[in-house]
Amino acid sequence: MSRFSRLEVFRTILETGLVPIFYHPDGEVAREIVRACVAGGARVVEFTHRGDFAPDVFRELALWARREVPEVILGVGSVVDAPTAALYLAHGADFVVSPAWMRPVARLCNRRQVACIPGAGTVGEILRACEGGAEVIKLFPAQVLGPAFIRAVRGPCPWVRLMPTGGIRPDEAEIRSWLGAGAVAVGMGSELLRREWVKARDWAAIAGTVRQVLGWIRDFRSVSYSIAHG
Repeated sequence: MSRFSRLEVFRTILETGLVPIFYHPDGEVAREIVRACVAGGARVVEFTHRGDFAPDVFRELALWARREVPEVILGVGSVVDAPTAALYLAHGADFVVSPAWMRPVARLCNRRQVACIPGAGTVGEILRACEGGAEVIKLFPAQVLGPAFIRAVRGPCPWVRLMPTGGIRPDEAEIRSWLGAGAVAVGMGSELLRREWVKARDWAAIAGTVRQVLGWIRDFRSVSYSIAHG
């Protein structure tokens, strides 16, 4: 079962502003990726449900994380049905992410008081997710929708908390554009945890990039706070 309450999960996502996202079939490599993310300052990491035996890899990863990096909040993504969500919850997932609004997944997570982050790509899907109790909604695919979409949605719906995910690059101007549009956090996958770095076992490069992105987020928020409060 989850080690963190859903309130802790959402609070940490909102505080840090970054969720690194990855999948790797090799358990040893998966552990090093998580270790690098944590070394860079990330507190929340998402392992995606892709590939054969992914739940087995996640189970070993979650057991290792509890021993070695107990501060990390480790969740699962790309979940589209309740049985899969239940399997990962039994393996220790701290939160569940879906690419769309999947009511059975949300109902299961809510019943267990586990953080659930549904995906959405239209205003209707966003509002249905809000109606279903979503605290944070994954805006997907972010690179197709763009920051202007968030700005437009938050005009009539300022209460919506959106986390764009998909194709976001570790570039200061791009990060600032998403945050400036109203994103509460960003989910970053292959652009943050680059395939060539993983292949070369360059964990320092991953940790350094995670640290840099978190720094950009903190800097943007600090400036925004100063402007807002004179």
